[in-house]
Amino acid sequence: MSLADVVAEELPPEINPVLPPPAFTAEQAEHLIACPLCDTLHEEREIAEGETARCARCHEVLESPRRSAMTRIIMLALSALVLMVAAMFFPFLELSVAGRVQRSSLLDTILAFSSGMTAPLTIAMASLIVILPSIRFLSLVYVLAPMAFGHRPARHAEFFFRLADHLRPWAMAEVFIVGVAVALVKVAGLAHLSIGPAFWAFVALVLVTVLKDNFMCRVTVWKTLESRRS
Repeated sequence: MSLADVVAEELPPEINPVLPPPAFTAEQAEHLIACPLCDTLHEEREIAEGETARCARCHEVLESPRRSAMTRIIMLALSALVLMVAAMFFPFLELSVAGRVQRSSLLDTILAFSSGMTAPLTIAMASLIVILPSIRFLSLVYVLAPMAFGHRPARHAEFFFRLADHLRPWAMAEVFIVGVAVALVKVAGLAHLSIGPAFWAFVALVLVTVLKDNFMCRVTVWKTLESRRS
């Protein structure tokens, strides 16, 4: 008899460290899906296009395959990249005070903190509103483009799709546009403001990102990656 068995016999049942037998085997676990919101386990089943599988406990969407979804996601991701370039270099805001006019782009706004103690703020702004969203868009195009044309997944596609999923909470373009809107309300009474084309490009970028995320079903993409690999 081992030491663990002796301890298990001496301890009362409510604090017995002996774990119960697993409810399912390792082979059965491969066919289970965990809800991303409440972690409830569900048996994996084939979902037809146009149907939606929801969690039995919290009703979170588990899987929602759509026809031509990958093509739409690719087009939206490419559109987002074009809008990002436009937002970076076109005039973002124009400020007029006492006859003096100052135009600034998104790049000028980021570089405004590039000297002195505020230099780390430049890196944070550039990463959260430009670099990380762009990496996420490029990763999705890299993962989905070969499969959308009927080919096998690209090399390391699983890694880049996992990267895109992990970067989703850190891509804060929508937070930046909300902050700009609040700042415009504060400054509007002090000077004359004109909104440039880059501002509207950034607003369109946020909307395109929301549409892309609504079209994308993570479970369906992972299933497609596994089936195309085999």
